[in-house]
Parts: sequence; C-alpha cells; structure tokens
Amino acid sequence: MSFTTRLTLRRRGLAVAGTAAVLALTLAACGSSKDSSGSSKPAMDHGAKASASSSATAPSTPGGMDHGSMPGMDHGSMGDGLADTKDGYKLSSDAGELPAGKDTAYRLTITGPDGKPVTGFAVDQTKRMHFYAIRSDLTGFQHIHPTMAADGTWTADLAALQPGTWRMFASFTPDDGPGKGKDFVLSRTVTVPGDAKPTPLPGAATSADADGYTVTVKGDLKAGMAHPMTVDISKDGKPVTDLQPYLGTYAHLTAFHEGDQAFAHLHPQTKVNGDKGGPELSFHAMLPKSGNWRLFLQFQTGGKLHTAALTLRVS
Repeated sequence: MSFTTRLTLRRRGLAVAGTAAVLALTLAACGSSKDSSGSSKPAMDHGAKASASSSATAPSTPGGMDHGSMPGMDHGSMGDGLADTKDGYKLSSDAGELPAGKDTAYRLTITGPDGKPVTGFAVDQTKRMHFYAIRSDLTGFQHIHPTMAADGTWTADLAALQPGTWRMFASFTPDDGPGKGKDFVLSRTVTVPGDAKPTPLPGAATSADADGYTVTVKGDLKAGMAHPMTVDISKDGKPVTDLQPYLGTYAHLTAFHEGDQAFAHLHPQTKVNGDKGGPELSFHAMLPKSGNWRLFLQFQTGGKLHTAALTLRVS
C-alpha cells in the first residue's frame, strides 16, 4: 500500500471518529429531555430560559386553572360581607335598634383608612351604593339604593321590618383613595324589638314562582369555585322574552348563606338588547361556602319589579 493511500485512509478514520463524537454529545444533551421515569418532555430552545408560567412556578388552583389570570374571576375578593371593616374602610351607624312594623330610615357612613367619610364612589350596575337588609332567618329581603348627603351620610329608606335580628349590608366601590376600584361589602346588625317568630328556611329547589312567573335555576355549584349558572323565566308555561333592563342588566341576583347570612352577588353575563330579555339569563356564580343559600332574583316586566326567592344547596 502506498504512502498516499495510507494517509487517505487515516484521514477518513479521523473524520468518522469525529462525527461519532459529535453524535454522542448531541444524544447526551437530548437525553436530558426525559425525566427519571423515562417519559419524554416537549423540546425546548436550550438557549432560552424556562417560561415563568411553567408548572414549577405557576400557582395551584382548583380544577388546574389559573383563575388569577382570567378576567372577572376576582369577585370573591370582596369577602362574605360579615364584617363592618375591611382594608381600613369602615361602615358606621348610630342605629343599633330600629322600630317594628313601620317604614324607617337607616343612616350610615363609610370612612376610609384616613378616618374621614368617603364621598367618592364609582357606579356599579347604575348605582353608587347597593344596600341590602335581611333578617337572620333569611326573610324580609330588601334591596335599596340609598341617597348620600354632601357630608358622606347615606340614608336607606326601609319598608316595615318584622321583629328579630337584621343584618344591613352596604356594597360599594371607592372612586378614589387607596381602595379605588376595589369592591367592598360591609355590614352591621340591628335589633327590631318584639316577638320574633323565625320562619323555617324552605327546602332546596330548582324553581320558584313570583307574581305568576316561574324562575328555574340550572347549574351544579361547588363551594369556593366559579361556575356558570343559568336562569330561565317563563309565564303560564311559555318562555318570557320581554324582560326590561333593571340596573343595567336583565336580572339582579344576590344570595345569603343559611346560619351566618354570608353575602354573595352573582354577576350577570347576558348582554342587554332593549326590552327583549329572556327567557334564559347567564350568571357568573361563586358561592364561597357549602350549605344552603337563599337566592333572590329581581327582574322587571311592564315597568314592574318582581322578586323570586329559592333555596339552593351548594356542595
């Protein structure tokens, strides 16, 4: 074999060895894309950092969904409404007792973290404050839109109250200050003197009647989790399609928990299209506790407001 031939074969051998070494290194690097169990992971750009939304850093939420990144999922941040103070905002009232059997006024103020009355409130469903009164047995529901004086004093004109313990809720959103844009629900209790006769809570049901209308609720709700819920409204067995806007939507839905009167507002999702609402309405429902909830659905037809109440069991 000539010298030239031997040199050529040697060069070819070195080239093959080099190629094998590169291939071995490549396979070793790619081998890191498998975990200890041998299951493959998606390929990634080895020159880039791992995404901040990877499973190693993403927060865990029920159902595997990152609710914090989804719009309209923070309604639970307002709490259950059972305190008169939150984040420095306080509901104050001199009324610890109200008369029974006659219309009366309940006056309150909202003070901010600086201790001064708040006078700037954002509009929520066409109102700057929604006020609710409910007796401890979840009867006597009233939803009122109070008026505010220049000094920040609100006045809620209540219809006659029956004897017992009542909780007064104020729902609002500051338009300035440290709580600007944040939803609050604060409450205080009052006593109405007299012979209080508690009314047993009606059993759980999916439908209720009000003023000749039948309201049917559909949705499998779980405590502490957001779920879609629909409400169908009919009359004499026929779908109702003439719902009029009420507070900027076709229905207003609030709920109170049996035992502690915890508050929840179920947010409407159906868009308004003139006086043509119904028969099916969609809601974003998030009830924070299991047990029985008393739902109050308010809707309007022919210029008249109707209120339907039913008990919903939440697991």
